Amino acid sequence: MGLFDRLKNAMGERAGTSADARAQARAAERVKVLPDPGDAPLEELPLKPEGRRLTEDERAHVEAGLAALEAEGVDVDDLGSISDGLDRALAAWTSSQGQDHDEIVARYAIGIGEHLHRHTDLAWEMVTDVFGTDLAVAAGDFVVVPGNLVAVRWMRRETGWVPRVVGHLVKLRTE
Repeated sequence: MGLFDRLKNAMGERAGTSADARAQARAAERVKVLPDPGDAPLEELPLKPEGRRLTEDERAHVEAGLAALEAEGVDVDDLGSISDGLDRALAAWTSSQGQDHDEIVARYAIGIGEHLHRHTDLAWEMVTDVFGTDLAVAAGDFVVVPGNLVAVRWMRRETGWVPRVVGHLVKLRTE
């Protein structure tokens, strides 16, 4: 617990608020609203992810991402290669911020998705749920949105995670 948290807890205890009540209040503050569903009535939004096959344009987008990774020397069949490439891209971006990070995240998300597609039963799909529509790999109700995997870790500047996280997904889907 950080200094600020200790101070807030001490102040709350003096005010007669229990630690449990403060924790419940913090949790309530974090989850206020779901993402905007657009014009669709809530009862029409899919509670379970719904997928469809990729269009030719979407498939071309995946192929372009794979070609860009290949040009960087990344082998999408090798999690170590994907990890090293992503870590290099992150280091280059943080030092110069030259290239658009969205493009980097999208390219490596495609690499991870393709790895999962090649090494498991997961297939490329466009998946829609209450949070929107995303490029994903899926089999039934099991859906992985590689863009989310990469984006969250990119924001935290996390390195070396690909073999552990993606390797775990491969293991789950091949046992």
